[in-house]
Amino acid sequence: MMAVLRSILFHIICQPVGLVLVILAGISPLFGQEAVIFASRRWAAWHRWCAHYLLGIHTVMDGNLDHGQALYVFKHESNFETIETLVLFERPVVVMKQELLDLPFWGYASRKHGSIGVNRDAGPTAMRAMIAAAKLAKASGRPIVLFPEGTRIPPGEQPPLRAGLAGLYKILGLPVIPVALSAGHQWPKGFVKHPGPVRMKVGAPIPPGLSREEIEARVHAAINVLNG
Repeated sequence: MMAVLRSILFHIICQPVGLVLVILAGISPLFGQEAVIFASRRWAAWHRWCAHYLLGIHTVMDGNLDHGQALYVFKHESNFETIETLVLFERPVVVMKQELLDLPFWGYASRKHGSIGVNRDAGPTAMRAMIAAAKLAKASGRPIVLFPEGTRIPPGEQPPLRAGLAGLYKILGLPVIPVALSAGHQWPKGFVKHPGPVRMKVGAPIPPGLSREEIEARVHAAINVLNG
């Protein structure tokens, strides 16, 4: 019952202010990329505050995300970690499904933020655009964030990776930092959220230059260490 009440309070307080911040983020491209990054971080910081103080949900980090520019690959169990990455990193480049970047308003802001679209069924033109965006992200020196499962996965499940990991790994030539997490228990799909810590465990860096089979196997094992 308490979880229901806290979830109601979260939606009453967090969502209206969050909507205003999302709108500001949506129009911020008019003022340049720095404005987009600033507005996005304010929205994510507000979401973190509400999750902590209204829902009793907070991040507990095991390990260090300060590895400079790298490809940071996260387990994907909820919307919580997608928003949290905007405050875990100062200026992340987030890799996401191309259809999200094609959305009006929000997709435009995401592109201006520097996000990279991935479409597994893309033709040559779309693939060239993705490669160009990845190279631009590397040249910027910003950390790059990827959710290689491609969609939210229920806790305990360990599906194959499918969101362009191997291709980006080869294009970027950067070390990979895997991150396991437990957000699905506190932030399941649906209205009600559950208080408690969201554990994030940062794995050892994986060097560039591995084969597709090896990088996928090592990342798959590392992001699932909390889901055995």
